[in-house]
Amino acid sequence: MADSTINSDIHGCILLTMVFDEIDLQILEVLQRDGRISNQELADQVGLSPSPCLRRMRQLESTGVIRSYVSLLDPAATGLGLQAIVEVRLDRQTSASVAAFEKEILKYPQVLECYLMAGDWDYVLRVVACDLDDFREFCVNSLARIAGVGNVKSNICMKRVKYSTALPLSR
Repeated sequence: MADSTINSDIHGCILLTMVFDEIDLQILEVLQRDGRISNQELADQVGLSPSPCLRRMRQLESTGVIRSYVSLLDPAATGLGLQAIVEVRLDRQTSASVAAFEKEILKYPQVLECYLMAGDWDYVLRVVACDLDDFREFCVNSLARIAGVGNVKSNICMKRVKYSTALPLSR
């Protein structure tokens, strides 16, 4: 069963690290493939009886290792077939401008992911749209109008070569 160990990093911050045994890893791998699996089926696959399996699952949920259960949708089937990777550079990288941008970008549901970056660009976004006109509308009338946005570079995804939501737990 997962145990917690307390470590501190180089800045003295306390870090909680989960240590998983082989059964925990199996449970997590199965759930990443099929979050709707019944507890009985999960228990059978990992070699436990249902009660201990459910107890382990609940512990993984309560500690935040399992954040939620979701359905992954096909963007094209929902009419959002265009995906783009958008790089954003702010005019200034002050804490106020960073906070303002982050607060504003959360308002746009077409932005599926947003990362603060180290490097040439301040942010990288993954954006979905119906088509090129819809994407242009978002870039021109929404993204470019966010206060502090200095430069935007868009990369249109032509083909998905690999996509996974599963973390590589086997080491």
